[in-house]
Amino acid sequence: MGKGKKNKFFNMKLSADGKSGDIFIYGEITKYAWEEYGEKSAQIFKQELDDLGDVETINLYVNSPGGSVFEGIAIHNMLKRHKARVIAYVDALAASIASVIIMGADQIIMYENSLLMIHNPWTFAIGNAIELRKQADDLDRIGESSIQSYLSKSGDKLEDDKLREMLDAETWLSADEALQYGLCDVIEGANEMVASISDKLFANYKNVPRDLKQNSSVISAEEMAERKKIAEAAAFNANYINDILGGIYQ
Repeated sequence: MGKGKKNKFFNMKLSADGKSGDIFIYGEITKYAWEEYGEKSAQIFKQELDDLGDVETINLYVNSPGGSVFEGIAIHNMLKRHKARVIAYVDALAASIASVIIMGADQIIMYENSLLMIHNPWTFAIGNAIELRKQADDLDRIGESSIQSYLSKSGDKLEDDKLREMLDAETWLSADEALQYGLCDVIEGANEMVASISDKLFANYKNVPRDLKQNSSVISAEEMAERKKIAEAAAFNANYINDILGGIYQ
């Protein structure tokens, strides 16, 4: 790893018996694995996922405000087609494209105080009228991909029209609400995992719950100590927009 190279937003580790793997997605989902703009994040994710070997179970721990749509969709598809049973845990927040990623899991577990946020993709755009119309069309197509991921998970608990209404409104769902709409399967007791989110990101979202802003500095509980170590190793990059300027975000 070169000098000044920042840690990835994800980390993976294999269990001692080789039967399960843990994946931690903590922080903003960036287009490139490191700030040097080398390999794409999804490429590195695929390499490390393959390196886990023939595992039976993948435990996916998520605490992320979202980020690059294309990288997130690729990661979702990798997990969706993996032959292992994938169990996703929303440690504190699965927002935007991070919420799409967990839809690729066989089971989604939320804590009583964790949150799911869904909204339409957005981007920075410059150019003439033709170029801007193309950007809008691209966003519509990308949005449809996310919609199918949500609907596939929710089954008959969430209708297409209702989902689109929620996406338009930038909806923050509690664990109970996510369960009601079929976007999670199990709710466990509250934890105190810190949310990986910055003031800059808050400024981009319209409906951030007040409690999330006020409690963003809470220290993780004892049982989350190991995850906290990994979270620190993959700390959220406060200048995330500059790192992936020009991409499409969700």
